[in-house]
Amino acid sequence: MVESIARVRHIRVTPMKARRVVNLIRGKQAMEALAILKFAPQGASEPVYKLVESAIANAKVKADKDNSYLDEQDLFVATAFVDEGTTLKRFQPRAQGRAFQILKRTSHITIVLATPDEAGVTAQGSKKAGKK
Repeated sequence: MVESIARVRHIRVTPMKARRVVNLIRGKQAMEALAILKFAPQGASEPVYKLVESAIANAKVKADKDNSYLDEQDLFVATAFVDEGTTLKRFQPRAQGRAFQILKRTSHITIVLATPDEAGVTAQGSKKAGKK
C-alpha cells in the first residue's frame, strides 16, 4: 500500500564495498535491516543505515499524506541497489618524475521500502505482463 524511496548520491564509498552491505539487507524487514546495519563492521553500513531510516521517515510522511495507517513493522526492503557514481581522479607523485593515478570512486545508493500488499501487487503485475 505504501512504497517509499530514499536515495543518496555521490557518497564516497566504492560501489563494490557498498554492495556488500546492501546485499545483507535486501528482502529483510526494515527494523531487522536497521539492527543488522547497526552492528555490521563495514564502513559503508553507517550511510546505508541512515538511508533506511530516511526511507522509513519518507513512508510515514507518505502515509500521513494519503491518510492511511502505517505500521513500521510491516515495511520491508523491496529493492536495494548500488550504482557507480562519478570517479574523482587524483595523482600521486612517484619516483623519477612519474605520476601514479588514484581513482576515488563514489556511489549512488537507492533503497525502496514497501508494505507486503504493495509488493504483491507489483509482483502480480509483472507476472501478468509475462503471460501476454
